[in-house]
Amino acid sequence: MRFENKVVVVTGAAQGIGEAYAKALAAEGASVVVADLNEESGEKVVAAIQESGGKAIFVRTDVSDAASATAMADAAVEAFGGIDGLVNNAAIYGEMAFDLLITVDWDYYKKFMSVNLDGSLVVTRAVYPHIAKRGGGAIVNQSSTASWLYSGFYGLAKAATNSLTQQLAHELGGQGIRVNAIAPGPVDTQATRTQAGDAAHDIVRNSLAIKRIGQVEDMVGACLFLLSDESKWVTAQILAVDGGQVFRS
Repeated sequence: MRFENKVVVVTGAAQGIGEAYAKALAAEGASVVVADLNEESGEKVVAAIQESGGKAIFVRTDVSDAASATAMADAAVEAFGGIDGLVNNAAIYGEMAFDLLITVDWDYYKKFMSVNLDGSLVVTRAVYPHIAKRGGGAIVNQSSTASWLYSGFYGLAKAATNSLTQQLAHELGGQGIRVNAIAPGPVDTQATRTQAGDAAHDIVRNSLAIKRIGQVEDMVGACLFLLSDESKWVTAQILAVDGGQVFRS
């Protein structure tokens, strides 16, 4: 019960990896704020947590909108008394358009970046004062191994997320707030199946040291570690959880 009496916000928690994070945090005692645009799926996640004896609320949240993020943070404080942690997981991914940086529709590109990059900063700005009031805590951003591979504007957003993580770690470290990121490799979610299809099998065969696609459960341990006091001297780090897909030196 590493998170007993802790309050953690998870954006994009209505499905996929975010859902797994939310349920795992609740199972270890956290009061969880499921922040997502998908009300139906988000409420189902909350119901599942509550049925298992955990605490959670759903707050409809557009991470690209500062007013929406602020309202979510206020709702979290009203419901649970404060905020101790944040997971910036929300992203446009499963329905992401394929295109090149030099040809992608400009309005689509700006909307994509407003969620996949700016969203982490927008929500952090809304939440960090509440974390600071509790004496500090932790923020985990969701990156991707795409940040080190050719993957167009998706990879660009994730590379920028890595830099954002490091910059925020230094800006917020004096307030006792640690900021790290998780970079998943290919994970078997509905979004990945939509995006990669059969090509995911080629990625596993050709580029992973561990010859299987990742599961959402494979991401959970890293997230809980980075949010917990077990990593109290870890900040500004990008942790690849990818079956050995990328090499960095």
